[in-house]
Amino acid sequence: MDFFVISDIHGSSAALEKALNIYKKGNFESIIICGDILYHGARNPLPEGYNPRGVIDLLNEVKGEIIAIRGNCESEVDQMVLDFPITGDYSYLYNGSRKIFITHGHKYSKESLPPLKDGSIFLYGHTHIPDGSCLDGIYSLNPGSITLPKGDFPASYAILTSTKWEVRNLMDSSLILSCIFN
Repeated sequence: MDFFVISDIHGSSAALEKALNIYKKGNFESIIICGDILYHGARNPLPEGYNPRGVIDLLNEVKGEIIAIRGNCESEVDQMVLDFPITGDYSYLYNGSRKIFITHGHKYSKESLPPLKDGSIFLYGHTHIPDGSCLDGIYSLNPGSITLPKGDFPASYAILTSTKWEVRNLMDSSLILSCIFN
């Protein structure tokens, strides 16, 4: 199964529209959203294309295809306007026999992992910095942010398959980083 992974939308309907256009052209099982969907956050600048209502409309159109978790910028009212669950701090998913632990990254992090066995995937957002690393047998994967990238990276999304992880530039789909699973 192939998954389309995004994080840290922060209310930008312009960035989300670009991401969803890529998603719709692919053959993906689902969209995984690693939190921070509607609100830009008190520490972040107002992003280009800031339109939370537009984000709501775009995501509700594909609600049956979304696996999402809550980020540190989500509030209870966000769940009232989104037609898919976003209130969980984490979720589990299996891709074949590989366990995927999905979270935002503000409670569990790469430095403070939940209990996972070797070969598992820790999928997170929050930092706005792409990641595709493996430490002590656990893969730490971050798609970066489609809206407010950090660390000199461009806006990005990721593709997760049973064998690899690819983070790609939102503007031109060029490869930013990849990770092959053992």
